[in-house]
Amino acid sequence: MTHDHDLVLRPTAAQTEAALNPPPGRTGGDLVVETLQGLGATTVFGLPGQHALGVFDALRRSSLDYIGLRVENNAGFAADAYGRVTGEAAPLLLSTGPGALTSLAALQEAAAASAPVLAISSQVPTAALGGGRHGYLHELADQQASFRGVVKSVHSVRTQSQIPSAIAAAWQSALTVPHGPVWVEIPQDALLAETILPVVTAPDATPDEIVPRPELTAVAAALLSGAKRPAIIAGGGVVRADAAGKLRALAGRLDAPVVTTFGGKGAFPWEHPLSLQSWLEDRHITDFLEDADVLLVVGSGLGELSSNYHTFKPRGRIIQIEADLGKLESNHPALGIHADARLALSALLETVEERTDPAAAARVREVLALVRERIAAQGLALEQDVLTAVRRALPDDAASFWDMTILAYWAWSAFDARRPNTMHSAQGAGGLGYGFSAALGAAAADRTRPVLAVSGDGGALYSIAELATARQYDLNVTWLIVDDGGYGILREYMTDAFGQATATELARPDFVALAESFGVPGVRTTPGTLEADLAKALATPGPSVVLLPAVLRMFAPTHLA
Repeated sequence: MTHDHDLVLRPTAAQTEAALNPPPGRTGGDLVVETLQGLGATTVFGLPGQHALGVFDALRRSSLDYIGLRVENNAGFAADAYGRVTGEAAPLLLSTGPGALTSLAALQEAAAASAPVLAISSQVPTAALGGGRHGYLHELADQQASFRGVVKSVHSVRTQSQIPSAIAAAWQSALTVPHGPVWVEIPQDALLAETILPVVTAPDATPDEIVPRPELTAVAAALLSGAKRPAIIAGGGVVRADAAGKLRALAGRLDAPVVTTFGGKGAFPWEHPLSLQSWLEDRHITDFLEDADVLLVVGSGLGELSSNYHTFKPRGRIIQIEADLGKLESNHPALGIHADARLALSALLETVEERTDPAAAARVREVLALVRERIAAQGLALEQDVLTAVRRALPDDAASFWDMTILAYWAWSAFDARRPNTMHSAQGAGGLGYGFSAALGAAAADRTRPVLAVSGDGGALYSIAELATARQYDLNVTWLIVDDGGYGILREYMTDAFGQATATELARPDFVALAESFGVPGVRTTPGTLEADLAKALATPGPSVVLLPAVLRMFAPTHLA
């Protein structure tokens, strides 16, 4: 009896001939790049290093585009952004020891934000593995140990024949929801040695789907259909699942107000009558959500930033849809549904009953008016004007990447992302240096649209060397640097807590002159000219820097009362 899959697996005569007589001069590095090409990768990021040279030599025999950054952590941020905007696993090529370890902070951000990054690192030669101290350059007793608590999965290679399978398994892991960074390490000798293995063609690495259990979605649909005051919190899982349309349909069927988390920006239209926008750090919004008798949380773990610093105390029933099993009911008891957001919302749309609440939109208007009144009473016109200027200058379809800086903290709550998957920040892990390096990765993914990066002067110095990368590859990134002479948010935190700040003031360069020394045009702007200067820079192809000297302040927190 013949089965279809038997026919698919049977090689043709030409395939057999090619397998028996592979092209000469190939190495283990070629197996790496061939596997990446077979999986569908088109662009890779990284830095060469002595142990990884076999991979980099193989790159020149491949069709892969290589974007080489100047610091491994910045390369990790670029790969993170590429993965976020494309939904593909972004290969990140690293060398052993210091090179690998320098990427850890970026991989932590990718893990926190569920960004698919495929990190491939070299290792010391096979003979030196096993924990002994052989004295090889870059040697670590157990390199994997540094990554196991950060990445989603670890994949070890010891022989050339293991390379395609290990990389395919890692690719599948990175792209199975929840997405995340994965780690593959290959010894130097396996990468350098000539191989007699056939050319890798199309390895199977189809991601697994996480389908909701139907008995749970039936209960959730019944609870939502019978609710008197339903509300929805939409997190980054909605954006990653491309489920914004289904979220909007469900909210409309239930007449349920929706607030998006900072990671879920763009998941729900900002000006929709049911939109509570993203004011999760406001007590008025917290109170509104606590009053819901049924609260649907989709694609969020209700962590620190999404719960007004854990002051959110819901009184109603929670339904939580979450692809990351570790986040399910980790902060609040709920009807937990382990599933991809898109699949779960589809199931709810099939069974939930339509309900009408003419007062829902009015309640949303009332609470947003209270938020505006609170902010207006704090004398923060400069900050709001700057954010408005950025929004007006930025095309609706352009992506923006925000570093850990005061203007970004404003943007989390007050910036209209306009479209899903266009606003990204490092609020997952909270490390400095994300904005510009990540923007380079997004620009490499789509060279037809401008990309905006936003940093403070402190964060900018983490990635200043990447101006050379931007120029070398002519990446279309405009970098807005808000220069307040130090770590502005830490200055505020310390002054509020201790009466004065310590170690927050910074000497810094002339950022415009420094940019121009890299061949990148720069302009010094003011709050009054920011919109025009930023719009001009975004409309001009290639990299540019816009420097805004300004001391911005944060709005008062509401979680400390």
